[in-house]
Amino acid sequence: MMEQKTKMRQGCGSQIGGGGCGSSAGATGFSMAQAEKVAHHPCYSPSAHHKYARMHLAVAPACNVQCHYCNRKYDCANESRPGVVSEVLSVPEAIQKARAVAAAIPQLSVIGIAGPGDPLANRNRTFNTLEGLRSALPDVKLCVSTNGLALPQAVDSLVELGVDHVTITMNAIDSHVSAQIYDWIYFDGVRYRGKEGAQILIDQQIEGMRKLMEKGVLVKINSVLIPGINDMHLPEVSHAIRDMGAFLHNIMPLISKPEHGTYYGLNGQREPTPEEVQQVRDLSGAFMPQMAHCQQCRADAVGMLGEDRSQEFNMNSLPAEQEDYATVMQKRTMIQAAIASAGASEDDDARLVAVATQQGEVIDQHFGHAKRFHIYSVNSEGVTFVGERHVAQYCQGQTECDDHEDVMMDTLTLLQDMDAMFCSRLGFGPWEQLEKAGVQPVVDYAWQPIREALTEWWKALPKDKGVKVHVRGVA
Repeated sequence: MMEQKTKMRQGCGSQIGGGGCGSSAGATGFSMAQAEKVAHHPCYSPSAHHKYARMHLAVAPACNVQCHYCNRKYDCANESRPGVVSEVLSVPEAIQKARAVAAAIPQLSVIGIAGPGDPLANRNRTFNTLEGLRSALPDVKLCVSTNGLALPQAVDSLVELGVDHVTITMNAIDSHVSAQIYDWIYFDGVRYRGKEGAQILIDQQIEGMRKLMEKGVLVKINSVLIPGINDMHLPEVSHAIRDMGAFLHNIMPLISKPEHGTYYGLNGQREPTPEEVQQVRDLSGAFMPQMAHCQQCRADAVGMLGEDRSQEFNMNSLPAEQEDYATVMQKRTMIQAAIASAGASEDDDARLVAVATQQGEVIDQHFGHAKRFHIYSVNSEGVTFVGERHVAQYCQGQTECDDHEDVMMDTLTLLQDMDAMFCSRLGFGPWEQLEKAGVQPVVDYAWQPIREALTEWWKALPKDKGVKVHVRGVA
């Protein structure tokens, strides 16, 4: 009976079933840390999109590339395709909207910036939004979707903000093919056309991808399948991006209905049939995992994949006052823990813990040096990854912590609903504060693998209390 119950509760990210997340080809060969990165990302994991929601913030109207398949629209509620939004947001509006959606949709796990133009062609608006989101919504994963033209110069800033997923739209790796897909690119103040512009774009995409890989960022490649232009070339793209280290390839059918007003649509370029798309995916799948659940969402999409609730959250419909986000976050964590563990986190013996870790493999960070904590549910059926909480690093160097007590208190506030906090080292001050908040500091498992350590710790806990500790502060 216990074995049957365990199988029913296995979910993406659990100790037993964590390796099954990622693409339609599975996550075989991926580390547990990589599997955890995609476990709750509906655009990266075919199992996650049934459980978790995403949100696109439309703060990037301008673009540095003119694609033949794109026609951006900034005030359109009727079309469902990339490049279309109902309203372009300012940075403060974007933060306000994101907080409202996070409070209303507890399954929200990811906020991305994907247009309606290119996020990195709107660098200030995009990075100001990402910085605001990182501060206001510390538990939400951030991602960016870009054409890659301005990517190499943006990688360090993206990584600093904790962006560990980036999608690059790469339709070709051959300038002869690429020149047929783009009208122009605008690079370093000059407009380029034809093969010259196409080659600059390809070079920038490859360089940006290389830099992201060096920083440990997962890269998904989007490609638009255009019959007669790049359809037979896309398996070559799959082969090349696999060798570069991309995580997933998403081959999407061209949308070219005449009423959308794109160059292709107005000039009779046909869309591929479902059979043609599947054929190219099958050929490309010989080289790397293929994504098959993409919905080609609007640049302001909200909700689960396959649904769009963006019209519920127009700026004029948002609540005038918003609940304190620390309380919202605690409620969201409880719900997402239940989703991730298939209900096991609701058992009386379950515990919710935070772990200071650099790569998600071992407990290897000093409390004061951590920029994010991984959150896990630990119970009789295993260790389940729940999510992350990003914090401001309050120790600079080995000893410069005392002058940043306010930052330390902010971190403690973000962890006050945890049952325990695991790290490699911890000062006396935060130790006292954690205990005062009812959070058990644990340093006994420093430099040990996370899952083994949490399992051993949980087994040593007294099991006769029958009370869930981690409901503190949550109604």
